[in-house]
Amino acid sequence: MDTSTQQATEIATLTALLREAEDHHGQYEPTAPPHHWSDWYAVYVLARQRGRTPEDAYADASQHVAEVLR
Repeated sequence: MDTSTQQATEIATLTALLREAEDHHGQYEPTAPPHHWSDWYAVYVLARQRGRTPEDAYADASQHVAEVLR
């Protein structure tokens, strides 16, 4: 795979993960304490990249925000 094709694939993958995170964060936000969205998104995306399910990534991100706010 050439560099431009690999980069396009990585961009498409990250875009899809960010959109997925956006959808799940939308479910989290109404009941969440005040937080910066990037704290939640970062953990969610990394968890998904590491093979965690969307549900597990949601839990990981939510727990991370709770820990950051302590």
